[in-house]
Amino acid sequence: WVLDASMGEDHCQIYQNHAAENWSLLRKLSLNMLRSESSKGSIPMKQKRAWMKPEYLEEVLRAGFTSLLEI
Repeated sequence: WVLDASMGEDHCQIYQNHAAENWSLLRKLSLNMLRSESSKGSIPMKQKRAWMKPEYLEEVLRAGFTSLLEI
């Protein structure tokens, strides 16, 4: 539900070969990175902030990759 509400997954019209699975994986990865970032706010607000501020995007990527390394 979160992927559809925040990233519009149901509206995606990519059906060729394995592209849908690839995009699904990228969406899930980005959602987990946004969730691992410590600031408060909704996922769409964090997406917008990461789009507008490169410094915040670096924080999200750093938090996401750090959480991946802990696994």
